[in-house]
Amino acid sequence: MSSSAVETVSPVRAWILASRPATLPAAAVPVLVGTSVAMNESAAFRPAVFAATLACALLIQVGTNFVNDYSDFRRGADTEARLGPLRVTQSGLISTSAIRIGIIVAFGLAVLVGAWLCTVGGWPILAIGTLSVLSGIAYTGGPFPLGYHGLGDVFVFLFFGVIAVTGTAYLQTGDWSRDALTQSIPIGLLATNILVVNNLRDRHTDVAAGKHTLAVRIGERATRAQYALFAGAAYTVPIAFALKGEFRPWFLLPLLTVPFALFLARRVLSGTSGRELNPVLEQSGKLLLAFGILTAVGTLLSR
Repeated sequence: MSSSAVETVSPVRAWILASRPATLPAAAVPVLVGTSVAMNESAAFRPAVFAATLACALLIQVGTNFVNDYSDFRRGADTEARLGPLRVTQSGLISTSAIRIGIIVAFGLAVLVGAWLCTVGGWPILAIGTLSVLSGIAYTGGPFPLGYHGLGDVFVFLFFGVIAVTGTAYLQTGDWSRDALTQSIPIGLLATNILVVNNLRDRHTDVAAGKHTLAVRIGERATRAQYALFAGAAYTVPIAFALKGEFRPWFLLPLLTVPFALFLARRVLSGTSGRELNPVLEQSGKLLLAFGILTAVGTLLSR
């Protein structure tokens, strides 16, 4: 974005950019899926718990995005050579002091909402919430930033897949669900693919900044294969659920997104690179959202 275009960005728009809306499905979808599994198993639905869980997940995601914007700029990963969307700290739209306040506010609100959830779910939710906040900060911040040591993919799979889906279901029912654990796998894989595209696009600039993401470590070809493998593996779970015991076709609803997934996988495998990957990143978030909604609907209809 040119300097003149940057000057026309309003303060509200700047904070929206800092929150990275394209990544927010990764926070919302696990809550939808975990709640649907809980309703499938126990026919119970606690609206206040659902709303608080969703709010907490989104606040932690936004706080993490603020930390990433701040830390990547301070560590030299975000420069004028950046190929991805505008970053507010690097561009000067939001000062480093202001973004630090934003980090405190986002995580502070998450802690306040999470405190009430701890009264509902007890010490397991306290542990999950604490780890989520600390990991969100440590993703690019602190003395050992996870994203700079090739651990970002593991972080996303666990916290936006396994932990988020199973933790949400637990908050609704008070029990740990095997089905929630299984349903968390495709959600984690598709959420991780958002990061895979991001790191594929930024591989060369990350090398220059000393940011050793998994894409940097395994190389371009393997990273493109990783995206296709994760996308394909995600669809094995709804098929397995549909065929488990009595055939339940509603579990196959996520397969409606297969053409979209194939389109994105082809783009990644075809060698699409640089700024041309920005739409793929945004569309990967939309794929996760569509897959998650259809998973939740299919799960509810299979009760």
